[in-house]
Amino acid sequence: MKSKDVRPGLARREFLGALAAGSSIAAMAQPGQPLAARMPVSMAQAGGADVPYGQPSPHESRVQRTVSHLSGFAVWRTPLETQRGVITPSGLHFAVHHSGIPEVDPQRHSVRIHGLVQRPLQFDVERLLRYPMVSRVHFLECAGNSAANALSPTALDQTLGEIAGEVSCSEWTGVPLSYLLKEAGLKDTARWVVAEGADGASHSRSVPLQSLMDHAIVALFQNGERLRASQGYPMRLFIPGFEGNVNVKWLHRLEVSDAPAYTKDESGLYTQPLADGRIERFAFHMDVKSVITHPSGRQTLPEPHGYYEIAGLAWSGHGRIARVDVSVDGGRTWDAAQLHGPVLDRAFTRFTLPWRWSGRKAELMSRATDEHGRTQPMRSEWKRRYAMHSFNHYNAVHAWRVQADGRVENMYA
Repeated sequence: MKSKDVRPGLARREFLGALAAGSSIAAMAQPGQPLAARMPVSMAQAGGADVPYGQPSPHESRVQRTVSHLSGFAVWRTPLETQRGVITPSGLHFAVHHSGIPEVDPQRHSVRIHGLVQRPLQFDVERLLRYPMVSRVHFLECAGNSAANALSPTALDQTLGEIAGEVSCSEWTGVPLSYLLKEAGLKDTARWVVAEGADGASHSRSVPLQSLMDHAIVALFQNGERLRASQGYPMRLFIPGFEGNVNVKWLHRLEVSDAPAYTKDESGLYTQPLADGRIERFAFHMDVKSVITHPSGRQTLPEPHGYYEIAGLAWSGHGRIARVDVSVDGGRTWDAAQLHGPVLDRAFTRFTLPWRWSGRKAELMSRATDEHGRTQPMRSEWKRRYAMHSFNHYNAVHAWRVQADGRVENMYA
């Protein structure tokens, strides 16, 4: 049964025609006007000078990350509600700092590989830049993304970025870690690697060796330029699909071992208390997830009814997105959204659905499924699995309520 407010089979030409016919802001040029009256004001004078490093338009100055400080952590969130493509601008990429941003001199910095290896090695930046590199588009998500929706008993009236902005997607370029580990020579008993950053908190995580051999890179570039300081300059570990804190920034040490180290970070903050009292350790992969970016929290639809495009982003730490379903009636009925290419492995995938809004209150939801059949749970289902105070790896279906006056609010489905 299809929702009366959604026409998933609506042809693009029909949808665009309906938008043009119903728009109150479309205006025809007046043929009797002098040519000069129809020219943009900017054409009357020479423009300003450019700058050595390009900047966004000053008219977009409001598009910024939001920040909060939690128990000594600085958390900068991406304004996902402003993103339309799948690549997040480097300046808007989310960041979480355990002990601030260290000042690292690239001329003196290096990463050391030691432990259960035949030849302990040290690689400085200049040497790494001489290795063959790979470039891959992948998302990166903090394990605690959407924590407010996991913990708060009532839905907070916030923007999408404030609620779920600890996720971004970039092109990462670097040296496959397998090259360096093979050069060091792995001993037969090698099973894990402890990665440590050069920050004041000595942030470190244990990672299965095979995962590093399969997919990890020592990232040196992001979106075509050298890493920014908040993203781990001059080098960071990057493992596609793994929770953000495992992708150690300011990487300076990789210790190969036969067992995990149970560091302070992985034994405390990044374990998952389950509802039955057990603890879930080493839940590395971020699960399948989606969010509607427009309409979304604290936005207002400009007209009380009419044609709109529901748009959003979906991703999975296990592979490609296979399907996204959208509901406008609180989950009673669902329709398949259109996935826009490229649909990449462990990357943002954009989805859209044309929507004819009647002007009545509506509840918008998106539910993603990846290529392995993993599907987002409802919030009640997620809460039944984890302890009441759990918040890491929250991937439940996110819902927005559109009021009759067009205001959009966060809600729990």
